[in-house]
Amino acid sequence: MALYRIDDPGPLNRPAIVVALDGWVDAGGAATTAAALMAAGGRAVVTFEADRLFDYRARRPTLEIEDGRLAEMTWPAFEIRLARHPERDLLVRLADGVVEVARALGVVEWVSIGAIPAAVPHTRAVPILGTASEPGLLRGDIRPGPTGLLRVPAALVSVLEMRAAEAGIVAVGYFAQVPHYVSGPYAPAALALHRAVARHLEIALESGPLDEESVQLRSRLDSATSIDENTRGYVERLEAMVDEERLPAGDDLITEIEQFLRDQGTQRN
Repeated sequence: MALYRIDDPGPLNRPAIVVALDGWVDAGGAATTAAALMAAGGRAVVTFEADRLFDYRARRPTLEIEDGRLAEMTWPAFEIRLARHPERDLLVRLADGVVEVARALGVVEWVSIGAIPAAVPHTRAVPILGTASEPGLLRGDIRPGPTGLLRVPAALVSVLEMRAAEAGIVAVGYFAQVPHYVSGPYAPAALALHRAVARHLEIALESGPLDEESVQLRSRLDSATSIDENTRGYVERLEAMVDEERLPAGDDLITEIEQFLRDQGTQRN
């Protein structure tokens, strides 16, 4: 059985592929939220054989029960959706085997997006770190980093980006930093990633509800942190670090990531 099926998309205009996968690294659901918005209204042009990719013990199907009747079963799916824009075409969301698909579709540029928990305050602009297959590819004020050697738990999205680069596809990655003390969806990071991709690809992308959701979340977080003196003091210390451009050292970032993973495991249990 073939790993994937391609439905002929027709001629493509300088296609770029945007990759976002849930789980690690997708703190606050920022990457997948941004990708879903980019893919909105697009049609599926590549469908992967889910039974060969999913471990259904970890990714269970969703069952809808209506008035005591088993109504609908939704199975996990992997697709690449085509969103056409006047400037160029976007192929959004995918899974393993994707490099082969990208080459078959003539993809000229690869953009990975993700989000990581970090010691940053919600009161400042969302920091974004970049990766690139060669110097000079990142656009805007995005910096590669952090500088020096950093060892972190690997993510599939990064594995795919490396394979794309090895296959000769120009590849970059944009990774938003999400305040580690925030739980649940984090719209500001999704908005920052959405804008980073639009700027990088030089296309106009509608941000949909993300602007308003970001404003509302900021207001709720401001109220929550103002109530507790210890939390307020901690946020103020993070603000000072950012204002003085004293970003966390590599060891500190790893500690935050490890704590995030432990918390995730506790929530699942």
